[in-house]
Amino acid sequence: MARKYSKKASAKVGRAMKKRKAGTLKSGRSGQKVKSRKQAIAIALSEARAEGKKVPKKGAKKRKTTKKRKSKR
Repeated sequence: MARKYSKKASAKVGRAMKKRKAGTLKSGRSGQKVKSRKQAIAIALSEARAEGKKVPKKGAKKRKTTKKRKSKR
């Protein structure tokens, strides 16, 4: 199976996590300290995307849909 993210993108995420842990990672617009893990990952992947690294498109998750079948009686 192929890699979902490139090695460089993974390295970016690793660096972002270290910065978050140290308390030096800041969000783009507001410049506030990032506390959440998810936000740190989102920032790193966004930066990797901007550099042209192999990262899936934003919102590429597949949604589970459940269709109810109508019974014919």
